[in-house]
Amino acid sequence: MGSARAGANAALSKRIGLLGGSYNPAHRGHRRVSLNAMRALRLDELWWLVSPGNPLKDGVGDMAPHIARVASAKAMARRSRIRVSSIETQLGTRYTIDTLRGIRRRHPKDDFVWLMGADNLGQFHQWKQWRAIAREVPIAVIARPGYDGAALASPAMGWLRRYVRPAGQAMMWDEWSLPALVLLRFRPDPTSATRIRAADPAWHRRVAQDRRKPVLNART
Repeated sequence: MGSARAGANAALSKRIGLLGGSYNPAHRGHRRVSLNAMRALRLDELWWLVSPGNPLKDGVGDMAPHIARVASAKAMARRSRIRVSSIETQLGTRYTIDTLRGIRRRHPKDDFVWLMGADNLGQFHQWKQWRAIAREVPIAVIARPGYDGAALASPAMGWLRRYVRPAGQAMMWDEWSLPALVLLRFRPDPTSATRIRAADPAWHRRVAQDRRKPVLNART
């Protein structure tokens, strides 16, 4: 009887990845790495959390309006199990630790794993309560050419290194005790949001006006 109840609860829960970012704009590199991560981590869904603003990037002059960045993410995520979310705007949070706690309060039955690029791991020690983040959810770090060396030598990695799990066990992330971190490596995609903005500074004006394509949204 007990095992049947546990099976029923497991059937109701989802394995969800969270990938925060500015998505300025979202591009095929975001999509490709997300689909690869979904396979490696055996995710039911992956949520793109489109940030209203990055505390470490305040003052960046080429940040497009939030509505345009959300629209670009929805267009790039279509026909996939990637969900686009503005939950930070809804919760009124700016910091990852507050966002994570808000999401887990809203979705207590689901299991979440935080995804980040190696570039973010390199500055993770500057994030608010970064050790608390590592104790809140497992973390999957995705390799990025040019950033891996600095990430592995970062102050945060100095603390997290003892909690690294083998990449071959990545699908078992929901069974790990916390903190837990796994390093994932996929074929790199050269697409760059910086180059997209440089080539087309007005991209956001067209994207924000295109509302005709059907999209899927996260349950937020």
